[in-house]
Amino acid sequence: MTEPDDRPTTPQQGPRADGEGADATGLRAAFAKHRVAWITAASVAAFALLGSGALAAGASVGSGTPEAAPTPTATVTVEPPRAVPTAAPAPATLRTCSVAELAADSRLANFQGQVRNTETGEVLFDRKGDDPERTGSVLKVLTAASALAALGPDYRIPTRVVQGDRPGQIVLVGGGDPTISAVSNSFYEGAPKLSDLAAQALAAYQAANPGQPITELVLDATLWNPDDNYDESWDADQRTIGYSSLVTALQVDGDRQNPSVGTSPRSTDPVGRAGQAFADALGVPNATITRAAAPENAAVLGEVFSQPVSTLIGQMELTSDNTLAEQLARLVSLDAGGDGSFASLTQTIPRVLADTYGIPTDGMVIRDGSGLSEFNRVPPSYVAQLMVKVLNGENGLGVVYDALPVSGQTGTLASRFTGPNAVARGAINAKTGWIDTAYTLAGIVHAEDGSTLSFAFYAVGDGVQDSARQALDNLATGVWRCGANLAAN
Repeated sequence: MTEPDDRPTTPQQGPRADGEGADATGLRAAFAKHRVAWITAASVAAFALLGSGALAAGASVGSGTPEAAPTPTATVTVEPPRAVPTAAPAPATLRTCSVAELAADSRLANFQGQVRNTETGEVLFDRKGDDPERTGSVLKVLTAASALAALGPDYRIPTRVVQGDRPGQIVLVGGGDPTISAVSNSFYEGAPKLSDLAAQALAAYQAANPGQPITELVLDATLWNPDDNYDESWDADQRTIGYSSLVTALQVDGDRQNPSVGTSPRSTDPVGRAGQAFADALGVPNATITRAAAPENAAVLGEVFSQPVSTLIGQMELTSDNTLAEQLARLVSLDAGGDGSFASLTQTIPRVLADTYGIPTDGMVIRDGSGLSEFNRVPPSYVAQLMVKVLNGENGLGVVYDALPVSGQTGTLASRFTGPNAVARGAINAKTGWIDTAYTLAGIVHAEDGSTLSFAFYAVGDGVQDSARQALDNLATGVWRCGANLAAN
């Protein structure tokens, strides 16, 4: 832009009638005499006409060595910055496959559930998924996860014999292993044998006490309080029918009347039954049997160990073994600083789970290890999140996944997923659950479209019936058909 003093001059044309050209010589003289003042005036006029843009460009005043001109002070109004538009959100995937009708089946009573995409973590379907509720045997997945975290997959539960505090006395010390067996064909494949323990103990005792027969057998079941052995919320017929034993640190064959089958009536005194079986194995069936804690620092005469925790979890989940679940829960409590009581489980198991797997356990109530109590409270959302980690094998949880029953093929799901649901046979790995007021199912769906989903479904209510199992299978098969296209509604 050309500033005033840089404009080219033109010849004067003489005076004009309107006087605009009059006294041109005087004007030139005045200009020459007061050049700075004229320039200043011109600059101010230009500033007024051209605005702040001229000042920004900078004025060059005069020719030769310019004189500094006063700089007008302008009041500049700073406008607030305009909001910068954010990037448009990616369009949400419109999922169109619905299981809403299946979830509304009246056989499901008060239904709660959640389904997650295991790859993205997205919640695809939810019905009161964050509300804590009773779980049935689905709780065994949490017990297994806590046992892996606290005890480790390779831990083996000991059962030992130690020297008593007087001649002729030995002590059988229970370590919480319910699988040690008095028979050759135990329900628990690979279980340690009472006969092996007896052979070790007898040989060591005779070497240490030559000529002194064993006359007294002491039974030590004090790893936790022996009287704290059955939760008041459990139905008494769980024991007499044969689904669970009293929870004692010393027992053999899960205290089954028939050690070779899963469901068999249990006794009212598993510690006494174990003691008599051991006396028989020692060859002293008429020895006096008493109960007390073993002497401190007593010499060990014999010791056998359970299968690893990883194997026990497989046996527990596949057949939903309540006795194994309760024993493992007590051992978790003790390892986590509890006293092995029922009451301690509410504090110890959620803490172990939260510390190890990072999923909040707020609102969770753990009353037992098996899920038999209707007072257990775990949200379906927690189980669905844990199942993602189970699928991915995080923190050793692959052991839990490998142990889950498979739809229509193994364990407690072997006889399910029939008829129209047979299309999902072999595609769902899940833990079943049942108590009088709840039927549950939770696990992993390998869907028809190739996606993988985790889920937890609870059918809860005082009037819920066995037909809820069929409704749960229908719903799980519906999720299998929908896959990643599963709609929220």
